Amino acid sequence: MAENRVTGRAGRHVVSTAIRRSLSAGDMVPGQRLVEQELSERYHATRSSVREALQDLAAEGLVELVPRRGARVRVVSVEEAIQITECRAALEGLCARRAAEHAPSQRREGLREIGTGMRKAVAEGDLNTYSALNRQLHDAIARMSGQTVAEGLLDRLKGQMVRYQFRLALRPGRPSQSLPQHLAIIDAVVAGDGAAAEAAARAHLDSVIAELRATPERDAAERLGA
Repeated sequence: MAENRVTGRAGRHVVSTAIRRSLSAGDMVPGQRLVEQELSERYHATRSSVREALQDLAAEGLVELVPRRGARVRVVSVEEAIQITECRAALEGLCARRAAEHAPSQRREGLREIGTGMRKAVAEGDLNTYSALNRQLHDAIARMSGQTVAEGLLDRLKGQMVRYQFRLALRPGRPSQSLPQHLAIIDAVVAGDGAAAEAAARAHLDSVIAELRATPERDAAERLGA
């Protein structure tokens, strides 16, 4: 019942956070309609909270508000995905440098476990696990960098192109190509070498850009439901 639903700022936060997580997990796809009533039922929030959350997400570039048609997950073109990744390269390079130079050594050593899991996933052909660990690694480095502004910006940027990330991670041969790049980032951060960590992070994102440039716009649009 409506009286049992969260409302106000709390409801707005609950809904926007849940939708961001669904986007990051790939549970919502570009072009998917976001119906207020359905979201209200799913997240036990009032429709006004849902409406406000959708407005927040639209301001972040994650959702598109279409006049007289409601809201939908925004579709990102390949060219825009490339531009987003160029921004990510600068921000993730900064975060990798700061993590290497300022994070406690014990936290940095913890990245080794992620690297071990990534090696195992590639060896076993477990692409879904590899994709999840990929996201975990990038998020962990951003958090330990202490650069909260960059971390927030990266959350928004990655949310806008999550479907491309999934497609690239699952592309045949891509995990074997990106694994040594990720391990190079881990090695540099753990070693406390800020310059090498930044260079490795940027090199990795440059390879993502190269992969995106090799993605035909027409094919990508069809797959992403545009």
